[in-house]
Amino acid sequence: MARAVEELLSILDLEQLEHNLFRGRSPQVGWQRVFGGQVIGQALIAACRTVEEPRRPHSLHAYFLLGGDPKTPIIYEVDRIRDGRSFATRRVVAIQHGRAIFSMSASFQHDEPGLDHAATMPDVPDPETLPGEEEMRARIMPMMPPAARAYFERERPIELRPVELERYLPREAGAAPLPPRFHVWIRTTGPLPDDPAIHRCVLAYASDMTLLDSSLIPHGRTVFQRSIQAASLDHALWLHRPFRADEWLLYAQESPSASGARGFSRGLIFTRDGRLVASVAQEGLVRDIGEEGGR
Repeated sequence: MARAVEELLSILDLEQLEHNLFRGRSPQVGWQRVFGGQVIGQALIAACRTVEEPRRPHSLHAYFLLGGDPKTPIIYEVDRIRDGRSFATRRVVAIQHGRAIFSMSASFQHDEPGLDHAATMPDVPDPETLPGEEEMRARIMPMMPPAARAYFERERPIELRPVELERYLPREAGAAPLPPRFHVWIRTTGPLPDDPAIHRCVLAYASDMTLLDSSLIPHGRTVFQRSIQAASLDHALWLHRPFRADEWLLYAQESPSASGARGFSRGLIFTRDGRLVASVAQEGLVRDIGEEGGR
């Protein structure tokens, strides 16, 4: 198993302190703030620990309240709102330094048959035809901005293969804006245990990656630029069908709107054989603070 995946599974393996109280930690990689996907994944793990099988999470709705401190453990307090015959509801609050930094509601349901239809997967190149990690380092990363290059050079638990690589490359002055759409293949960089809850929580972790950035595409900006202040404000995830997060998934993203220093993005996640397995929506802060403000 890849070292970064082992670290991710370790981070998701929360310590239980009390009946509804759990403690998580952050990886010590020099980040100034806690990655939002980490808090989503840990909060979902905490909620899952309080729900009996065969009910599994099918949706979550979350708000990021304060930036997290990566040097301090995060306490997750679970409120068992309801346990019905088919559904269960949990509310989770993440706490640091005595203050709530994140809140989430999650709903669980046992599997049952029903009506079935789904959106069609976009027609994009297969992940094997796109530049891999080594090729990106050799050909593409030297042309990326320093912050973007540092991100893609770091060992990560989630492998990314963007379809529209030009999104991260320098563009000529006066070039036509790119459409607010982005497709990226994602999977863990190593195998995961067979527990379906782990795959759901890992996808929750990964669903916060690249989504907010799609709202900056038509403006020729990225979250890696020092002149952009970016932060997730809220996040919603719906889980439709079974999947494995250690197999290739296509994350098809679009941004219908950006205004008032906020960008709104949504995404559909497909298995490579075209099954829609999850939907995502997120609004985030995308404030232009200028080059001086970024120093």
